[in-house]
Amino acid sequence: MTVWDDLQGQSAVVAQLRQAALGDGLSHAWLFTGPPGSGRSNAAKAFAAALNCDQDDVSLRGCGECHACRTILGETHADVAFVRTEKVTITIEEARELVSTAGNRPSSGRWRIIVVEDADRMAERTTNVLLKAIEEPTPRTIWMLCAPSPADVLVTIRSRCRAVALRLPPAADVAALLVKRDGVDPAVADRAARAAQSHVGIARRLARDVEARQRRLETVRFPLGLRGITAAVMMADKLVKIATEEANSSNEERDAAEKAALLATLGAPETGTLPPAMRSQVKQLEDDQKRRAKRSVTDSLDRTLTDLLSFYRDVLIIQMGNSVELVNVELRSELEEFAGRSSAEVTLARMDAINKARKRITTTNVAPLLTIEAMAAGLI
Repeated sequence: MTVWDDLQGQSAVVAQLRQAALGDGLSHAWLFTGPPGSGRSNAAKAFAAALNCDQDDVSLRGCGECHACRTILGETHADVAFVRTEKVTITIEEARELVSTAGNRPSSGRWRIIVVEDADRMAERTTNVLLKAIEEPTPRTIWMLCAPSPADVLVTIRSRCRAVALRLPPAADVAALLVKRDGVDPAVADRAARAAQSHVGIARRLARDVEARQRRLETVRFPLGLRGITAAVMMADKLVKIATEEANSSNEERDAAEKAALLATLGAPETGTLPPAMRSQVKQLEDDQKRRAKRSVTDSLDRTLTDLLSFYRDVLIIQMGNSVELVNVELRSELEEFAGRSSAEVTLARMDAINKARKRITTTNVAPLLTIEAMAAGLI
């Protein structure tokens, strides 16, 4: 097993990063781009592990077995910082902390590495805080920024980074990964990989969670019963509920574990009232969890709309007579009947309505239910 094993369908990227880890083309700043689910943050993590691997033989670095590889993959290595936000944006204060961290020499590894997984979630003035640190890097420091596309990062930043472009892996490769790494039944893995449209994280969740698969199928089938404005309003309400349930199912267990861990660290009494100093720290954690929950619902709703979009994508493929494999192949007969009741132009207009709703939800502070209701009315 090596650090590269999870990068399914990314042979060109693996070759590029392996070569750089050997010292050929190594840059102080990297920009990993690719659509959600392509594995850009996993690629950055694997690269960080290869750079700080304990193996003396450079050809063996990225072994996946040494202490450095295991701690970096587990995100506990002292010299590798992973930055992701559970909020809407990375704040300017957080960016300043990164710059301060980047100025420290590595304590045990070859490199001090900063992996920013949500580089697209920084406002311009926040990104400018990083600019000087990336322009004039501290010796032995490497920056790794991750974003959906180069356009999501300021040109002044991306012009100073070496680009690594990932693509969505084929569904067959994702299914093979689920079988090999997670022990998923091959038939379930294949369905999950197709339904997730090759998004590895979503595919794993669908493969493991029967209820998640059921919620997705319910979402995809909504257009089949869409008749009139009343049905549209009911669909919108249900879509928001599905997204909220999906987000809550992911957050509740993690929130409880985080609170239990904090109380244990603080040495909190098992019963009775917490001391004031402890209460303030617990309150801070709960506030952070609430902000994370809000973003989780937004992200879940965006994913729910992506699932809904897959229905119309399949309809369009049928209408155009294309031989591309359907995402929702189990609904083929219903999709064919639905496709026969409209034209490709109508389907494209409906897909545009969904994409506009996705953009509003993820980039503006709108009321989700009102946005989804407006979208649903455009699907009638």
